[in-house]
This record gives sequence, C-alpha cells and structure tokens, in this order.
Amino acid sequence: MATTRPQLVVPFRGVRFATAESPSRLIAPPYDVITPPERARLAASESHNIVHLILPEATSGKDRYAHAAELLATWRKDGVLAADATPAVYVLAQEYQATGDGRAWRTRMGMFAALAAEPYETRRVRPHERTHASPKADRLALLRATRTNLESIFLLAPDPDGALLAGLRQVTATAPVAQAELAGERMKLWVVGGKEASRLTALASRAPLYIADGHHRYETAVAYALEMPQADRVLSFIVAAADPGLTVLPTHRVIFAPGRNMAQLVTRWRRWFDVGRVAPCADRVERLAELGRGGGGGGGGAPPGLGGFPRGDDPPAVRGGDPPPGGGQPRGRARPGGRPPGGIVDGRVGQEDPRGRSLPRGGARRGGWCRPQDGRVMVPVW
Repeated sequence: MATTRPQLVVPFRGVRFATAESPSRLIAPPYDVITPPERARLAASESHNIVHLILPEATSGKDRYAHAAELLATWRKDGVLAADATPAVYVLAQEYQATGDGRAWRTRMGMFAALAAEPYETRRVRPHERTHASPKADRLALLRATRTNLESIFLLAPDPDGALLAGLRQVTATAPVAQAELAGERMKLWVVGGKEASRLTALASRAPLYIADGHHRYETAVAYALEMPQADRVLSFIVAAADPGLTVLPTHRVIFAPGRNMAQLVTRWRRWFDVGRVAPCADRVERLAELGRGGGGGGGGAPPGLGGFPRGDDPPAVRGGDPPPGGGQPRGRARPGGRPPGGIVDGRVGQEDPRGRSLPRGGARRGGWCRPQDGRVMVPVW
C-alpha cells in the first residue's frame, strides 16, 4: 500500500523580532560565513542580534548551547521576540549587486516556509553535496537545546510554469511589513497568511525541491525528527529556479592527478567540457573570465537555462555519464546544452548524479550568491 505523505511545504507560525526599529541591527549573515571578528562586531553592535543565538558564546565552564536556549527564552519572555497568531509564509525580496555583472542590481524573491524533514530516500528533497559529522553535531546540539529553527536552509523549486514566481511577484507588489539592509544587501519582508499562503506552499510542493545551501542543517533536522517525531519540519527559504534575480556563480576546482593517464582524463573530460591549454605565463583567472564573457560558465551572473529542470526523476542537468575522475571539475567551460556530470559545474546546478554521488562540502557556498540572512523569522519545533 502506497504511503500518503504530508504536503512537502506548509505555512507555519513564525517567531519574529517584535520591534520595527533598526531591524538591520538584529540580523546576521549565515553562521558558517561569519568570522570571529565579524561575530564580535555583530554581538557588540546589538545585544539582541541573532548572532548571539546562532553562534552562542558562554562564560568559562558554561555550555554555550544551553546559554543560547536561556537567551532565547529570555527574549521571548521579555517580548523581544513574538510569535505570529496564525500560520503564514514570509516572502523576502533581496536586492543585491552581482559579482561579474557590472555590479548591476538584481532582486531575488523567495519565501520562508516549513519543509518536511524527511530522509533523502523519499526523493522529495534532493541534495548535491556531501556532509561532515562535526558541523551536524554542532547544529544538532543547538537544535536540541533551543528546540527552534534559528536559521533557514535554501532550496530551489523547479516551478516549470512560473506560477510560484508569479505568486511571489504579486505579493511584492504590495507594501512590505519590514525592511532592512546588511552588507550592501537591501531586504523587504511580507507576511502572507490564509488562502494565499496555502496556495503558495502548494505551488512549491508540486515537484521535488533541490537544496542549494544547508545540507548539514537539513540532515540535522531529519536526525532531530527521529528523536522528536513532532519536530518534523525545518525552516526553509524557497526560490523559483527561473527567477531572473537568482545568481549562481561558477565553481572552479583544481584537480591533482598523480599517477593518472592525463590523455585518458582529457579524453573523458571532452565529453562534458571544452578543454584547452593555458599558457604558464597567463593569468588563469582572467582566462576563465574571458571564457565566461564568451558564453560559457567562467564568468559571474545567472547562467542561462537554470530553470531547465528535466522531466521525470532525473536530477537537473545530470543525465547519465560519470563524473570526471578525481571528483572535481577540469578547467574549462561547460558546453552549451551539454551534460555536466553533477553538482555545480561552471554555473549550472546539477544537484546530484544518477548514482547518488555528490560534490565535496562547500560547492554550493562558492557557487551560490546572496544567501538569505539569519534573523528574519524563526520557528519553534517542540
């Protein structure tokens, strides 16, 4: 008998900062890109900045995760944070300047919603990156202590007919409930409830979603759901793959292949790439930029056809073939219309290969652009 699974994406009752004053001082970049000096600056700038929760510090001898939980409880008790009365989705528009695109301003739209935290084997959430135990242990300890999703993961929705993108655009045509700016990025937030929230989440649930960033946090949420079955949702930021404001920057990898037959490697690479030599005295970065300006994936900016998800169960941009030996990508550019072997290859999102293999950790972080800032909305999971 077929198992009936709950809807993949649903609205939720978010917990947000109650004050409308200086919201820019309350938010922070994603935890894994914050350096110690930046963490200290954010913490010193505002006693209620989200960095105190996502990267907690405690006095000697005190558990830092327990400290985060105590701080969160205090903020809620004191009215610093408040829960919305009814379930909603939270639409966010991010205005930013893209690298390698003449510093032109772009606007990307997405929504925060509650995603089912379930194993990859269900095939409703697709990964593209291998994970490591240490970051997951860290995030799991924080989740156990706070029992709250303090950060969102970032996913792409195929949205083949553009209905999700159109719905988000309709929301952003109205006045936002909050605005903020951080590190040159301008953000606007809308709270959408009722039938429209249900419609948007249904649109996002029509096809499998692809993790652009947040594999460790997603797998942490799945692990926590096994401990606490009622905590079966994870805070997610979902963007339509065809959004023209979505930028995916190229990921370049250096392959060290001692003992391998280079002629055979190059022959196999030519199935996927235009391969050429770079003179020893040449500027390799500039050469890649030239390739990008010529229409390949070497330059910045949103790649053409990013929303071209194939039909059926095949992951996008991955139809057959083996990855290049060595697990990386050769210097070169993906051929237009070619079949990159998986992961983010010169600006194309491949997500995962047919055999379930994935990129090393960090591919999405280098290939993506303008990840959602933390602190806009949270969701309790108890």
